[in-house]
Amino acid sequence: QFHLSYSDKESLEREPRGESQQEVLRRAAKDLPIYTRTMSGAIRYCDRCHLVKPDRCHHCSVCDKCILKMDHHCPWVNNCVGFSNYKFFLLFLAYSLVYCLFVAATDLQYFIKFWTNGLPDTQAKFHIMFLFFAAAMFSVSLSSLFGYHCWLVSKNKSTLEVFRAPIFRHRTDKNGFSLGFSKNLRQVFGDEKKYWLLPVFSSLGDGCSFPTCLVNQDPEQASTPGGLNSTSKNENHLFPAKPLRDSQSHLLTDTPSWLETSAKAEKGKVGVNNPALTMENET
Repeated sequence: QFHLSYSDKESLEREPRGESQQEVLRRAAKDLPIYTRTMSGAIRYCDRCHLVKPDRCHHCSVCDKCILKMDHHCPWVNNCVGFSNYKFFLLFLAYSLVYCLFVAATDLQYFIKFWTNGLPDTQAKFHIMFLFFAAAMFSVSLSSLFGYHCWLVSKNKSTLEVFRAPIFRHRTDKNGFSLGFSKNLRQVFGDEKKYWLLPVFSSLGDGCSFPTCLVNQDPEQASTPGGLNSTSKNENHLFPAKPLRDSQSHLLTDTPSWLETSAKAEKGKVGVNNPALTMENET
């Protein structure tokens, strides 16, 4: 649904670059659940794949295709790490770290005997030394990498989003997709805890739309980015909000923070100055 139709592609190729092309993309993206934009405020579009980029999607120059919720391209696995395999990548790091720690721990006693001349004078003792150093070094590197990605999961960020914060309709927000530690964890590992440590895909959502702390996701009423209801029913929204899938919408229920956000939004409407509302009216 994010790919342009044949007529839209022709219109986009005929139009000169600039506002005319953006108008074509706005029409193509009017019913899509898109809340992020480029640094210039334009709709994110991939010229190589000919599609409107979903939120958190990026084009990989190595794989030469757009990757949903792209984290990075990993040369060690010769593949991109994104929505479809991020849980498997985390488990791969965890399994490898546990294995290296186990090897280093079981080899430690023989490593000590090597330095105290407690081993027979054979070539095998050099294998023991090499095995311990290799396991110890991999343990250090894997623990740092695994700890970093655990932090990313807790903040609901990708590696690309750490270096360049996502830009929403009103402003840049580095924590725009964060829903709290528990819900961030469930977005990657799912609701069934029995599958968390197993190499079984259990991530929530479809990789194309994500709940954010900036968007009111009430399926019963129209919503706008920034958690603010439109003050005019005739106002033209470039990105009308769209309800999320059932597997994602329940992440936003029964959370006091959403009530506080709504209260702050209502307070801003009657206050002296509300920057988010001002930008909404200017748009």
